[in-house]
Amino acid sequence: MTTAREIMTAGAECIGAEETVLEAAKKMTELGVGALPICGTDNKLKGMLTDRDIVVKVLGAGKDPASCKAGELAQGEAVTIGADDDAAEILRTMTSHKVRRLPVIDGHDLVGVVAQADVARALPDPQVGDLVQALSSD
Repeated sequence: MTTAREIMTAGAECIGAEETVLEAAKKMTELGVGALPICGTDNKLKGMLTDRDIVVKVLGAGKDPASCKAGELAQGEAVTIGADDDAAEILRTMTSHKVRRLPVIDGHDLVGVVAQADVARALPDPQVGDLVQALSSD
């Protein structure tokens, strides 16, 4: 049984809920990622911010990314997966919530992020994961 802990990208960096979307975009660029977990001042996960969120909900809506806070884009309760949950549970969670990335939680701590490509690579044919990852990157 492959677990989230085994396939996740560890050491996920958060964007603070009070930081601006512009700061989030710069951080995404520096890290070479398309999404960041949003963490509150209480260090609790508030949601995920994606590059698509920035384009659609900020730029497309005519908002200023230098004044819009990342936390404004967090929607309801964050969808997460437990570090010891298996690949089948990850797929079920991604499918039911229609998300490509899941923050991985161990207790109350964010320990990483598992992406759709990570799950596909963990399944019997790793080329599927490589294809998904290639299509999902710049």
